[in-house]
Amino acid sequence: MANLKTKFIGLELQSPIIASSCGLTADLGKLEEMAANGIGAVILKSIFEEQINREVSRSLDDEGYPEATDYIQHYVRANTIQQYIDFVRKAKERLNIPVIGSISCLGDGEWINFASELEKAGVDALELNAFILPTNEFVESVDVEALYYAIIQHVKSVVNIPIIIKISPYFTNLPAFISKLKAHGANAVTIFNRFYEPDIDIEKLTMGSASVFSRESELRTTLRWTGILCGKDKKLELCTSTGVHSGEAAIKVLLAGAGAVQVCSVLYEKGLEVIGTLNETISNWMDRKGFKSVDEFRGMMTYADVNHAERYERAQFMKYFSNKK
Repeated sequence: MANLKTKFIGLELQSPIIASSCGLTADLGKLEEMAANGIGAVILKSIFEEQINREVSRSLDDEGYPEATDYIQHYVRANTIQQYIDFVRKAKERLNIPVIGSISCLGDGEWINFASELEKAGVDALELNAFILPTNEFVESVDVEALYYAIIQHVKSVVNIPIIIKISPYFTNLPAFISKLKAHGANAVTIFNRFYEPDIDIEKLTMGSASVFSRESELRTTLRWTGILCGKDKKLELCTSTGVHSGEAAIKVLLAGAGAVQVCSVLYEKGLEVIGTLNETISNWMDRKGFKSVDEFRGMMTYADVNHAERYERAQFMKYFSNKK
């Protein structure tokens, strides 16, 4: 019988499958159900700066006393953060698997102190979901990247737990960028985060949001960069996210070098019992191939393997298919 136990950033996981930060991980009952179904670890729902600011604005509108602005802002912010910390403590009490906190970082600032509070509350690690949208044409790319380095450095200065930074694919040179993230203190990197994407209703002429769920086809980008990044840096601790909807997809990113595999959309679409199905698929495949542990096959097909490098690099679609009828 295959053994799915593995290690990621020093944490003992009963499975490489991790529940990504989402609404499901904000419910204690669902967290317990995930653990019962064999999830390796859970990343709690992120706390967002926008969320807190929205609560502050709503309270100010309801209150109607301008002179109370400072007090209300402080109270609402402190109360929202305290609720999150209390939730962390409850999750740690009721779960026997690693619990990872999550902060959605818009920049470098007050989140530093919050990271310290989460460590005191007992999280086993912290994922920083960072996405800084560069809309100012006068800001150089190197300055945008420097914001990510500053976030990591400042958080690492106040906590001792492992820090994972979750990033998008939109960087000029991902291998160089991730190498610098490690140099500035990141223990691991998650590729790739999903964020709000706009859509336009052409009949109502209104702005809205696109679907929040990933598609299976999105695995291709994740798989390509998993193989390249892990092939270039054998010591890189990488967690994959986006496009993993099956056990077969999880096996692919593990072969490409991933240390752990985040799932989210599939939990919504197929229910939490799908966790058991994912684990069973991986286990059955390992038995068929004669692998006793995840470490035996992890990274077998990275970019570093000369037999696979060309496939990871190939980007010119028309070069190979322009003659197809």
